[in-house]
Amino acid sequence: MSTMIATRDAYGQTLAELGEENGSVVVLDADLSGSTKTSVFAKKFPDRFFNMGIAEANMVGTAAGLAAAGKIPFVSTFAIFAVGRAWEQVRQSLAYPKANVKVVATHGGITVGEDGGSHQSVEDIAIMRAVPNMTVIVPADGPETAKAIRAAAAHRGPVYVRLGRNKVPTVTSTDTPFEIGKGVQLADGTDLTFVTTGLMTAQALATAELLSREGISARVIHMATIKPLDGEILRRAAQETGAIVTAEEHSIVGGLGGAVAEFLAENSPVPLKRVGINDRFGLSGKAEELLKYFGLMPADLAEAAREVLTRKRP
Repeated sequence: MSTMIATRDAYGQTLAELGEENGSVVVLDADLSGSTKTSVFAKKFPDRFFNMGIAEANMVGTAAGLAAAGKIPFVSTFAIFAVGRAWEQVRQSLAYPKANVKVVATHGGITVGEDGGSHQSVEDIAIMRAVPNMTVIVPADGPETAKAIRAAAAHRGPVYVRLGRNKVPTVTSTDTPFEIGKGVQLADGTDLTFVTTGLMTAQALATAELLSREGISARVIHMATIKPLDGEILRRAAQETGAIVTAEEHSIVGGLGGAVAEFLAENSPVPLKRVGINDRFGLSGKAEELLKYFGLMPADLAEAAREVLTRKRP
């Protein structure tokens, strides 16, 4: 059984380490530091931590000012607020001037659980992906989150990192490469390819094992960076396996599935099936129950794989 770590916990720890290493790192939160785990940084560096209260737009504007003064601001709140309440400021104050601000949003997707549809952000990847100059990252697990946060700090310009609430299986290791704009192949296969992000990568790896018992060979590519998208690894997968299934804890409209569909349509068309939230809001319930309800379990991915294989060119 793999280690279970919440990506937000890995974020809090890594942020505190970055604070030790770089005095320019500052952190802003909107009264949710206990949940976003920026509280770890706040305890160590109270003079570089700013609780902006329930004023997300003001928080983003302040972060832009700090970036203009040479700081490296990390801004955190829940995904629904980072992309919702602060949308105009993210666009105008961060993306438009290419401000060096890192928006790290926790509690993304339906696994927020009992908070329900109002707090389950299922459209944030699509929204942030559409913003010019914005880099969009969705790590698979704890170890990759640590790498992603360090990469975001080193990257010049605005970055959106989407993290989750619950503990997720560890599917990468310290040796797994991480580079902004690069996908990573975690399992080889010849019949079809799963292209996944976030916690769905663990589901796809479990699905690949399940399908292997049926004699179906499935490749698994984890796409931590949604934007810029790794076209090279996608083109190779399309050419070598001839069928693709995308999976994300996000709406199938405009997220990873949309990005992959756009790339394949223009560059290497093959049968494609998008697995995700089917253009609807979330519901209140336990995380595991919601993954089952919305069809994001290995059995659902296996069904999508079988379906896409029926459309594969001989």
